[in-house]
Amino acid sequence: MSAKLIFKYDRTADILRIDAVPPDKEQETEELGNDIIARLNPNTDDIENLEILFFLARLLRSGLLEVPIKAEFYARNA
Repeated sequence: MSAKLIFKYDRTADILRIDAVPPDKEQETEELGNDIIARLNPNTDDIENLEILFFLARLLRSGLLEVPIKAEFYARNA
């Protein structure tokens, strides 16, 4: 999936949301471990959204955030 990612931080809940598409009630939810939730497209099983729980607390505690997914980055053609 090639989409622009949108990062949103909910300070009250301390959750970082990473959206490739707008969240949808039809998406399936899967716990990836370490308090990271993936929302999957029910037809393709592609990860469309991630929720990282306790985001700021985790960064302040360790200064490191590891997300158990593979990603590919591409440079935009100029």
